[in-house]
Formats: sequence, structure tokens, C-alpha cells
Amino acid sequence: MEPKQSLIEIEGLTKVFYTDEIETHALSGIHLNIYKGEYVAMSGPSGCGKSTLLSIIGLLDTPTAGKYLLNSHAVENLNFAQRSRIRNQEIGFIFQSFNLIGDLTVYENVELPLTYRTGMSSVERKRRVQESLERVSMAHRMKHYPSQLSGGQQQRVAVARALAGSPSILLADEPTGNLDSRNGEAVMELLQNLHREGATICMVTHDPRFARHAERQVHLFDGKVVAEGDALEQVLEAR
Repeated sequence: MEPKQSLIEIEGLTKVFYTDEIETHALSGIHLNIYKGEYVAMSGPSGCGKSTLLSIIGLLDTPTAGKYLLNSHAVENLNFAQRSRIRNQEIGFIFQSFNLIGDLTVYENVELPLTYRTGMSSVERKRRVQESLERVSMAHRMKHYPSQLSGGQQQRVAVARALAGSPSILLADEPTGNLDSRNGEAVMELLQNLHREGATICMVTHDPRFARHAERQVHLFDGKVVAEGDALEQVLEAR
């Protein structure tokens, strides 16, 4: 059996927000490894640091201190332009609110991030968009606009947009938060299928039902990782 390859290595990560001379410690010494091909769910109460950590993993934010390696490259101190380039190439985002652009078609929404890839031909963009939409069963809606789709369909398009760039990791921030239970389960099933196909996924969720879909669970509390895997079940049962 081949050893697991680390995709994300985080050591001693902290994040402090300063407002009106008040320090808010959102993250307090996080240690976390995510391996290639793994499906990790991060859970915990509101305000525990889940979304802050996901923003740092996704290079939308920078840590106050600590180390962060992505594909063995240190990325904690990159400038804005460097973070943007790596984010576009390495990371696919799935947001709670879908974040589709209303006056672009489904096809154009999925294609948009690819237009920022230097050297990618229009033929290659078209191939990637069509393949991604087929993977989420939305190719038949490529000429429609977001307003013509249900919430579940919009989230599928958002997943296709994340997939089109062939990212190293998919980051999903409460991907079922704006969906009813039936559509939420459908999105969870889609993520499980993508994981079976080899995708690395890190998902933030407050819902323990959805967290159990993941291969590994990480529980945060007061800006720290307090439990993982089997230990997590014991923490939840004790509450």
C-alpha cells in the first residue's frame, strides 16, 4: 500500500483580528494535515473558526502566524497576486450562496475562472466546461441562466465551475446551507461520487448528518482542533 501524500500541511496556525484595540483570536495554533484523495469535514459551533480556517486554506486570507504548505510549497506569506494565481490553478470553491453571476449563462459561469488561465485555448476551455457540466448532470442546462434553475441545480453548476479548473482540492463552505434536505442530500451524494473518482475535498458543515458523509471528521472549538475521527464521536456523545 502506497503511503499517503500530504496535500495540505498546517502547523501552529493562528489568526488574530484587531478591531478598536480588541484582539479576537479566531484560530489559536491549528495543526492539520489533509492528504491527496481524502474527504475531510470540519465541524464545530458558530464562531469556532471553521470558515476562517477554510479561507486561509483557500488563500482568500492570510494567517497571523504559523506554517501552511500546499503541495509542499510554503504559501502563508504570499502576496495578493501570487495567492490569486495559485488559487485559480489549485483550488476549487463551492459556496453556500452558489455565487453564480446572474447575467451569465450556466456555460459562461463555469467558463469564467478558466478565462484567467494564461495560455489556455478556447477549445480547451470548451472541453473542460462541457466535461464538468456532464459530471454534475447539468450539460442540458448550459444555455440557461441561474434564475431559471432551482437551488439544487445552481449548486451543481457551482460544483461544475469548481471542477473545471482541475483543482488540487475542492473547498466547500456549508454547501447545503441554502438547500432543502432533499437537494442537500443530492449535493452530498455528488461530492461523495467526486471523492470516489479521486477528488480531494475539505468541507465545512455545522450539520453532523452531512459531516458523516466524509472520510474523516475534524472538530473545532474556540479556534483549536479538539477532536478527529473516532475521538470526535466521543466528544459529540459526551455533549
